[in-house]
Amino acid sequence: MIKLFLPNEYVESVFEITPAKLKQQGIKAIITDLDNTLVEWDRKNATPKLIEWLESMQMEGILVTIVSNNNQLRVEAFSDPIGIPFIYHARKPMGRAFRRAIRDMNVKKDETVVIGDQLMTDVLGGNLNKLYTILVVPVAKTDGFFTKFNRIIEKRLLNFFKRKNMIQWEDKK
Repeated sequence: MIKLFLPNEYVESVFEITPAKLKQQGIKAIITDLDNTLVEWDRKNATPKLIEWLESMQMEGILVTIVSNNNQLRVEAFSDPIGIPFIYHARKPMGRAFRRAIRDMNVKKDETVVIGDQLMTDVLGGNLNKLYTILVVPVAKTDGFFTKFNRIIEKRLLNFFKRKNMIQWEDKK
């Protein structure tokens, strides 16, 4: 059960994830969280660097869908200007939004990766749906109200994984 919170991979930021690497793994689609994964939770728009990253995925034929637990206004305001499909009120870690994103992108599970900054929503949801999961370091040091509670549990899980030698990435920080 505890292994459901263990990501397949860990990176400092989405910018370490390249189209070439994804294609080498047979990945054709990304399901990504928004807040504290792509940009700070309180940033309204994509940064130029993020737009360039998203365009590099698109140019290599890798589809991207934002799947967020946030509300429609927040996710739509971020996604529409950059033309990225999205699902809001996703209720992660529940599986419905993950399955919908896979169906909408017309890809298979083994061609899809989930990228997110939270073990309790992104990684757990991806793992429950048998998807490859990549945990990123949160973009901001602060979080929205509800995320603060998840971070307490997440910190304990990460410490447990480290004590059991299930992770080595903490040394990167």
